[in-house]
Amino acid sequence: MLESLKKMFSGNEEDMPVNTGSKPDISREKSAELYAKAKTYFPGGVNSPVRAFKSVYGTPLFIQKGDGCYVWDADGNQFIDFCGSWGPLILGHNPQKVREKVTEVMQNGMSFGAPTALENELAELIIKNNKHVEKIRFTSSGTEAVMSAIRLARGYTAKDKILKFEGCYHGHSDSLLVKAGSGLVTFGETSSLGVPKSFAEETIVVPLNDKEALKLAFAEFKDQIAAVIIEGVPANNGLLIQDADYIEFLQQICKENGALLIFDEVITGFRLGFEGAAGYYGAKPDIVTYGKILGGGLPVGMYGASAEIMSCISPDGGVYQAGTLSGNPVAMAAGIAQLTELLRSGFYKELNNKAAEFAESIQRFATARNYKFKVFNIGSIFWFAFTDKDKIQSAADIDPASMEKFKVMHRELLNRGIYLGPSGYEVGFVSAAHTKIELEKAKRAILEALDIVFRNK
Repeated sequence: MLESLKKMFSGNEEDMPVNTGSKPDISREKSAELYAKAKTYFPGGVNSPVRAFKSVYGTPLFIQKGDGCYVWDADGNQFIDFCGSWGPLILGHNPQKVREKVTEVMQNGMSFGAPTALENELAELIIKNNKHVEKIRFTSSGTEAVMSAIRLARGYTAKDKILKFEGCYHGHSDSLLVKAGSGLVTFGETSSLGVPKSFAEETIVVPLNDKEALKLAFAEFKDQIAAVIIEGVPANNGLLIQDADYIEFLQQICKENGALLIFDEVITGFRLGFEGAAGYYGAKPDIVTYGKILGGGLPVGMYGASAEIMSCISPDGGVYQAGTLSGNPVAMAAGIAQLTELLRSGFYKELNNKAAEFAESIQRFATARNYKFKVFNIGSIFWFAFTDKDKIQSAADIDPASMEKFKVMHRELLNRGIYLGPSGYEVGFVSAAHTKIELEKAKRAILEALDIVFRNK
């Protein structure tokens, strides 16, 4: 399989014929009508801010259908999709086995607010194949999982402060919706109205990839830090791939200071491999959190840890967390079907090789033409950055002005039938449903778009 992929993406990209003319904008008439109506119902016309297309050209696309690696909008435009509902659709849209399992379970009801055998079945699949968790708790979202993990860490350690990293996003809970100030180590400042300053002051923010900042933080707030939280691989503000020695250092300093290490694997969990970034780095986080990928893209999340740490959770312990839809049978059914597929022999090897060859072929083209452009890739995740840096490991390494180039690229790709998330800070995802035919088509569209972006450089 790997050799066939290399052959597919090989060749002299420098000599590849590329159409450097912009294509006419796709029709968005129906999407625009729906958006105008949506603005009368919802703030900004959307139910999650990035969907408003404020960072790219045009009005939002209203998606009508998804199948395999394709989505169709309300105007009938077809796109090869690299957003995948922001990552969890690792099998592609509407996979048959997931759909059939969900349909079967739905015949018996869709919500009970009571235990079902499906919860046991999905939990067993996870715990038997992930050495980082002995007990777990299902939630309704990744944000809820992270929020609960923070509460658990505080309850277990009897400490209040949390340390997070600039450029890492952990959902919209109050304690984590903060940003750094101007110092090397700062208390968080609220990055949203409605978050009390007192909440944000319990969160310490330091730069990524800075060992001295971590040392200073632990010295300044000695015996006050309950936990350090980091995305398994920071992928909400670019793809900030950390070196293994930094992750090892992070584990060690947490251990020395009696702080728990939380890996937020909402993006990387079950995506880089079944054990996510923890498995990729060989790390041993104290608590891990996951999102909707474990439920086939349905609303679900999970946090897990050792049996000792999880014994603090109610009703066994004093850390309260609950949810009527936690362990919802429909989400559990989707998760069972999806994770069973991910455990298939060779699944990740095939997927990750496919994504790597796709990314490398685009990079070869950009390098051959001396474009200031890099494709960062880990597992089946990739990120397009308009930079000449070989490594981007912190938010400060990203040039905000480069986002103007992404805006042009995004429009050109939409006009060529390629859908990426509508922000240059967001990553893309290759799924098992992307075949060599779609990847070759997408690659050619991306090369054309790059030529247009750099045409007047």
